[in-house]
Amino acid sequence: MKFDSRITYALLLALFLETAGGLIWTGRAAARLDAVERAVQTQPEVAERLARLEAQVADAQHSLTRIERKLDQR
Repeated sequence: MKFDSRITYALLLALFLETAGGLIWTGRAAARLDAVERAVQTQPEVAERLARLEAQVADAQHSLTRIERKLDQR
């Protein structure tokens, strides 16, 4: 290989390593973004389930209050 005298092997190696590092960083960022997108897609399902659970807990509290009142009346 013939290089200009101003370019050294160390400079070529540094450029290669910087490029490889950038590509690896980009790949990891894309993987993190995919994970976040998957998590966001499940949020509506989780929110709906949470709303149903809250309604069930409210009904259970209402029933418990009613049972306690009946027991106190005896």
